[in-house]
Amino acid sequence: MFVNEKYIRKLIQIVEESDIESIEVSSWGRKVKINHRQSMPSNGHSTAPALVQTPTPPRPAPAADGMPEPVVPTPEVPAADETGRYTEIKSPMVGTFYAAPAPDAPPYVSADEKISVGQVVCIVEAMKLMNEIESEVSGRVIKVLVENAQLVEFGQAMFLIDPEG
Repeated sequence: MFVNEKYIRKLIQIVEESDIESIEVSSWGRKVKINHRQSMPSNGHSTAPALVQTPTPPRPAPAADGMPEPVVPTPEVPAADETGRYTEIKSPMVGTFYAAPAPDAPPYVSADEKISVGQVVCIVEAMKLMNEIESEVSGRVIKVLVENAQLVEFGQAMFLIDPEG
């Protein structure tokens, strides 16, 4: 979770002690919304806030000049044949995806590039730790499915690989 329990309890207290119906706070690609439910005398439930957490879409990272990077449309993913021959490299953790070891460095891998088992394909930053992600399959990169500096979830596909390529 992106905010600590003390902060969430303070938000709940604000909602309970005021006339507002809900409060919403966004940070680091996550959103917390607390709704104040009205008590229902028929079932005896007391008034209690409800906590809802949803991811927000990532914003483009600002360029060196402070302006947002232009959004570049990505090519369509080729459809896998009936045998499902493409393999996904999935994120082993929740974190931030980085395609390169440094902002000014070339990406570890790109589309149409051949990769081998054990080759570093990206970094996933989790809790300020940079985790190098290695390929568990050899083949040709069909598509990079994640944008640089985008939040990835556990098990989310990051690369599409053709093991026969």
